[in-house]
Amino acid sequence: MSQARWIDTLIDEKGYDPEHVFEVEGPSGINTIPLGVVIESFKNASSDEQLAIKKNLIALDFRAADLLEYFGKLAEALAR
Repeated sequence: MSQARWIDTLIDEKGYDPEHVFEVEGPSGINTIPLGVVIESFKNASSDEQLAIKKNLIALDFRAADLLEYFGKLAEALAR
């Protein structure tokens, strides 16, 4: 399964709304970044970056952590 399909399946299985908005601080102030934008950025990242993010998500999910919190951290990185 491609990384793109994998992330889509994960979002669907978790019941996350792609329209969920993260409010994150960036150089221009507060930015609103929807989960869908974070997912698209994942899909456009290099294979190495996708694999690293996937490994983190799997580890967090195994520990029953809140994956939206991790996606929020990715949104923060996008805002910088």
